[in-house]
Amino acid sequence: MNKSSKIIDPGRSDRLRFAAWPHSPDDCLACGLCSSLCPASGIDGFDPRKVLRMVELGRIEELVEARWLWLCTMCSKCVVYCPMQINISDIVRSIRTLWDREKIPGDLHTGLVRALKTGNVNALSSQEFVSRMQAIADEIAAEPGFEGFTVPIDKEGANLLLTVHNKLVLRFPQDMKHLWKVLYLANEDWTITSENPEGSNWGYFNGDDPAAKILVGRIVDHMKNLKIKNLLWPE
Repeated sequence: MNKSSKIIDPGRSDRLRFAAWPHSPDDCLACGLCSSLCPASGIDGFDPRKVLRMVELGRIEELVEARWLWLCTMCSKCVVYCPMQINISDIVRSIRTLWDREKIPGDLHTGLVRALKTGNVNALSSQEFVSRMQAIADEIAAEPGFEGFTVPIDKEGANLLLTVHNKLVLRFPQDMKHLWKVLYLANEDWTITSENPEGSNWGYFNGDDPAAKILVGRIVDHMKNLKIKNLLWPE
C-alpha cells in the first residue's frame, strides 16, 4: 500500500475527508514532473501541483468550484512518474465526487445518464448500433484481402470480448476498422455485444462510483453470459 491509498476514504462522501491529508507539504518535492507530463497542464489555469497544494491548504471548496479541475484526463502519467507516489489523478477524481451532478461542465453528466439508460453514450438503440457496426464491416469486406470479413456480434465462447469506444461509432469509425482488420488478419476469435457495448466508463471520470460499478458490471455480465475469458478494452 503506497501513501496515496490513504487519501481516499470511499465510505465518506462529505468534504471533511480531505481535512487530514496524510502527506506533509514536504512529500511533494515540487519537482514539476507531474506538470511537465500532464497533457492539460497550463490550460485555463490547470496544474497538478496546484491541485496538491490546494488540498494541503484545505482549500477544497475552491477546488469544487474550479471548472478547470475537469480538464484532467485521468491518464495518470503524473502518478506513474511521481517520485513520492502521490496519486494525483485519484485525488482529482475524488474531488469530482463532491460536485453537484447537474453542474458538471460539458456533456459529461448527460453522457453518463445516456450510457446508463441506453448502454452507450450516443444513446443509440441496439438495432441502430448493430446496423452501424454491420455497415462498417461491409466497408471492410469491400476491400481487397478482406472479402470474407463480418463483424461477430454476441458470439458465445469467443476468445476476446471487444468493448466499443463511443466516439468511434459516430465520429471516427475508421479507427475501429483498423483494429478489426488486425483481429481478422490475426485470425483472432472475438466479438462485440449488441447491448451495453460501451467501453468508456464515464462514471469513473465523473467521480460517480455507483454508476462506474454499473458500467463495469455490464462488461462482467457479458463475459459470464457469453462465456468469454479475455477482455480487450481499447479505451
